[in-house]
Order: sequence, then C-alpha cells, then structure tokens
Amino acid sequence: MADLKSARENLIKKLDFEIADKRVVESMKRVPREAFVPRKSYLDAYDDRPLSIGFGQTISQPFIVALMLQALALEGKEKVLELGTGSGYEAAVLAELVDRVITVEVVPELAKSATRILRELGYSKVEVHIAGKTLGWPAEAPYEAIIVSAGSPRVPPVLLDQLVSGGCMVIPVGSYWQQELVKVTKYEGGNKEENFGGCYFVPLLGEGAWER
Repeated sequence: MADLKSARENLIKKLDFEIADKRVVESMKRVPREAFVPRKSYLDAYDDRPLSIGFGQTISQPFIVALMLQALALEGKEKVLELGTGSGYEAAVLAELVDRVITVEVVPELAKSATRILRELGYSKVEVHIAGKTLGWPAEAPYEAIIVSAGSPRVPPVLLDQLVSGGCMVIPVGSYWQQELVKVTKYEGGNKEENFGGCYFVPLLGEGAWER
C-alpha cells in the first residue's frame, strides 16, 4: 500500500536524523512494524507514537525503541534479555542486531501471539517466555544487555544480578505515570547510571517492581 510505504520511509528518515547508531536505524528499517500491530491500527503502524495492542499494553513509540537500543550500544554478539515482549516488535529489531534474544511477557495471550508472528517472519533467534514470579529470566543468565519495556519504581537488583560485569540495562524508572529512561552499567566496584530523559511506559509487574 502506497500510504504505508510512504509512512515507513518518512519514519526511517526521521529516525536516521535523530539516532546516531545507524545499525539500529537499519535494523528498524528491516522489520515490518505493521505485522506487530492490531488490524485496526495497520495504517498507523509507522506513526511515531505508541499504539494499543490490547490487554492494557502498547507497542512502544519507534523513537523510544531506537533510543533504548542505541543506549545499549550493541555490537552484535550479545545475548540480550527483554522484559515486556508485547507484540514482539522490539524483539524482532533486537534479533536484527544480536546473536540471541530472550524475551518475557506477563500476558500469556500476548506471548502466544508474539511467538506466532516472530516464527512467521523467521526470527528464530528469539525465545519467548511467559514471565514467572522472578523478574527477568534467570535460567539463561547472565546477559550482556537487558532492555526493560515497562516502568519500574526502582532499578531491580534481581535484574542487575542477571547481568555480566560490564553489561548494561536500559529501564524506565519512576512513578506509575511518569518515568525517566535510565541506563545502568554494572561494575564490580559500583554501577554507573545515565539518564536519557522523560518517558511513559506501562508498569513493570513482579517482585522488585510493582505488585501484580
């Protein structure tokens, strides 16, 4: 569809101007975002805004996805943990960037749908799991990078424990309604935090974050 193609080209041009890491931009260019949105939002797939995917969840704004991925400074050989699979879009972009993606989702219906879409598109590097009581996916730890697509009241120590030394995590931290995008790099002598500005995400649910 011409309108969709034009919208996609315009979004990529916008991201190319705003995002310095061109690997991230190229990866997002290769992923068909329209495959990860509900049918009613098909023509809005390349709007630079979050879209509802049901169950009180959203597919994140493309610029925020790109900003978070750029902050991780991925080189290509990493094993990455994602919290908040949603529709599977961010996991697909990650699969274009790294060797292996482990992603967890609290809503079983979304986990099932994301698994189907990712398989249909050939993203075999992605493993989708339904979230358990413990945040993250300790069974596959440690990870070189963690990306959290839900807002937390704090940086959960249980997630830092799943990072390698020198690894980093990007996570929205703040209240239920407003967060700051924070990058935490783990070091033996103390962690380093960087702030990338305000954002809004649905809440991260589980021990160490918001109560379910």
